Amino acid sequence: MEGTKPVNKKLAVALSGGAVLVLALSGCGGSGDDSDAKLDAWAKQVCVAVQPQAKKIQAANTAIQKETSDNSTPEEVQKTDSQAFQDMSDAYKAIGAAVNTAGAPDVDKGAKKQQDAVNELNGISTSYATLKKQVDALDTKDQAKFADGLKGIATSLDKLSTSGNDALKTLEEGDVGKAMTKQEACKTATPAASASAA
Repeated sequence: MEGTKPVNKKLAVALSGGAVLVLALSGCGGSGDDSDAKLDAWAKQVCVAVQPQAKKIQAANTAIQKETSDNSTPEEVQKTDSQAFQDMSDAYKAIGAAVNTAGAPDVDKGAKKQQDAVNELNGISTSYATLKKQVDALDTKDQAKFADGLKGIATSLDKLSTSGNDALKTLEEGDVGKAMTKQEACKTATPAASASAA
């Protein structure tokens, strides 16, 4: 009986794509030497706030992947996925709040870039909250129906993980990215490259 395992595996793959969104904010890439102190202070504030949220997102991702490797019942899969989506929704909301609180970075069109990124992060948070509702509504008593429902969620998740982190990329272009690469908190917010040859 094939059941939910291959479907939840698909969910985990789609989810690992979603974790990439946070990396956009952890400012990897580029090396900056002298950008001004105001921008450094902004980058530090954002990086320190993003770090625990990046860990939360990673933990949610790991939890879903773990459910795929165990012999989990639909109830266990539902419970784990529901909690993971809730955690991810909370984490993206918190990152949005952190970028909002930090104010506009001291760069050209900084206020627009900041607002676009906040809107995008809040949108991602809402999408994960919707996925949580969908998982909670699945019928765990009927394995085939449950697997079908998970397939639909995996498709939505796939779209979510490949869609718009454009505003985040725009926010961390140029001097902002350079300032962020200098922050210790941003370096540690970046999960180790998961190049597992699975």
